[in-house]
Amino acid sequence: MQDDVPVKTGLLTGEDGVTRCFWPGTLPEYVHYHDHEWGRPVTDDTRLFEKICLEGFQSGLSWLTILRKRQNFRDAFDNFDYRRIARYDENDVDRLLANAGIIRHRGKINSAINNAKRAIELVGETGSLAAYFWSFEPSAEERPKVIDYKTLVANPISPTSTRLSKDLKKRGWSFVGPTTMYAHMQAMGLVNDHIEGCKCRTEIEKLRKDFKRPALPS
Repeated sequence: MQDDVPVKTGLLTGEDGVTRCFWPGTLPEYVHYHDHEWGRPVTDDTRLFEKICLEGFQSGLSWLTILRKRQNFRDAFDNFDYRRIARYDENDVDRLLANAGIIRHRGKINSAINNAKRAIELVGETGSLAAYFWSFEPSAEERPKVIDYKTLVANPISPTSTRLSKDLKKRGWSFVGPTTMYAHMQAMGLVNDHIEGCKCRTEIEKLRKDFKRPALPS
């Protein structure tokens, strides 16, 4: 990644001629994640639970590290089926701690199991994880008028991510701090933080405009 380009624009143009956000650089797996996943609206509860777990495992590490291990995580955690993970016991914790393909952090592993149990409770109350998370979509007034490099790097949290973090913590979730929750919001498409001029920004804005938000039970 050329240091002078992102500081000026937050954009990089790859060898394929496509202009993107600076952060995936030119690494193929990172570029694919940026182009085809990050910021696109998600409503599938399993994938939402995966994202929130992986954001927790990422704490203190790079997202690229997690991305490269994601299939290992899926294999180890029953494809992030939270109903199955909620039944994990100490034998499962030991199994996961012995798995060199994932992040072997006891606290984060226990957090994933705890959060799976809390997810079942949350779905029982709100109907789905999707309905719950989308109920926190920030208003237009809260969002920056322009997403540029300075805005993106200066705002690792938001009022909504703070409210979401507090609400989840009240419900007994762990590894769900405001910064982690803002990253979750970005990843699941609750906000579109592709920089102005990135090839994905306009496409995702259209997706968001046409997207039917899941609703909480009335």
